[in-house]
Amino acid sequence: MSCLAFFFHVLLQAQSPENDFLRSTGKIYSVVAGIVIVFAGLAIYLWRLDRKLTKLEKHINDEHETS
Repeated sequence: MSCLAFFFHVLLQAQSPENDFLRSTGKIYSVVAGIVIVFAGLAIYLWRLDRKLTKLEKHINDEHETS
């Protein structure tokens, strides 16, 4: 119940004019761009890691089949 009350408090707080500082100065786009860059970097890192692990697993399976 307290989590629900906290959620509604956060929603009401997010709609107040005092919190529009980033929007009014245009810096919200910089924040969003930074978040997008971080998530894109993580996605690329995980994709490359998955490719490397798949290649390694295939290599190990090929060694076991030939032995």
